[in-house]
Amino acid sequence: MNKSSAIKLVLSLLLLASAGALYFKLKPARENENGDAYFYDVREQKLFVAPRGSIPPIAGIKGAPGDGVRAIVVSPTGDPADKKHQTIAYLEKYSPEIKELFEEVRQARAAGRSEEGRIDRKAVAANTLVRRLSDTNWQSLTSEEGRTIANEWNTPGPNGQAPVVCSP
Repeated sequence: MNKSSAIKLVLSLLLLASAGALYFKLKPARENENGDAYFYDVREQKLFVAPRGSIPPIAGIKGAPGDGVRAIVVSPTGDPADKKHQTIAYLEKYSPEIKELFEEVRQARAAGRSEEGRIDRKAVAANTLVRRLSDTNWQSLTSEEGRTIANEWNTPGPNGQAPVVCSP
């Protein structure tokens, strides 16, 4: 292997390792269904806590179906214990079709069957809808606007620290 090829290989491996580290740092905490997560009642305009494994939209604070959506709450200071500076980065819910599929898979898993192969990751992203707290329209996570909404919170905070996603 010549020197140029070796340098390219090392750089490629470093980029791959960096991408993996970034994924594990930023992956949503909701992949673990245990514990609680933040949700937002769009009718009541209030944050509330529900089980992390809930598939939004869920019932809102007063029980209205579909009023509860996941709230991605972040701390721009990089300290998840800093409740004073926490803010809602964006809201998230699923299309009715993908929500139904998630619920079917959950039921199958509870019955001891593995149905994981039924979930297409591309379909999940296309059917994940996001919006800012101030917006009224939902955007697909695969759209340019959806990607912007889901990523714009991830800039260093006032203290230069990277923001972190918070759990209740």
